[in-house]
Amino acid sequence: MLEVSTQPRPTVLLVDDDAALRTALKFSLELEGFDVETYESGEAFLLRDDPEGRTCVVMDLNLPGIDGLETLRQLRSRGVGLPALLITSHPRPATRASAAAVGAAIVEKPLLGDHLVGEIRSALNS
Repeated sequence: MLEVSTQPRPTVLLVDDDAALRTALKFSLELEGFDVETYESGEAFLLRDDPEGRTCVVMDLNLPGIDGLETLRQLRSRGVGLPALLITSHPRPATRASAAAVGAAIVEKPLLGDHLVGEIRSALNS
């Protein structure tokens, strides 16, 4: 007999200004078993209630307006310690250090294979 899980699906809070990428990642992550909420900017994301539960933030580093690092700094200043991943290309050592300071791992573009999914699962399980 097939068992149905009664646990809620983990949630990914996806913040990226590229509408096509948001749509593609949302579709892909939902197929992998995640609930996905999307936001087009750091400002829009920060307007939501503080996230709870089994949730991971996946955020583009180079957002217009408030960038990904500053968005995470503001989230952390509110006492929200959820796992977070920053997506970027060719991060410099200073960017890596800043990401580590806000408790975020970096996932480098291009997002190939199931690397992002593996990083999300790892972040949720740590």
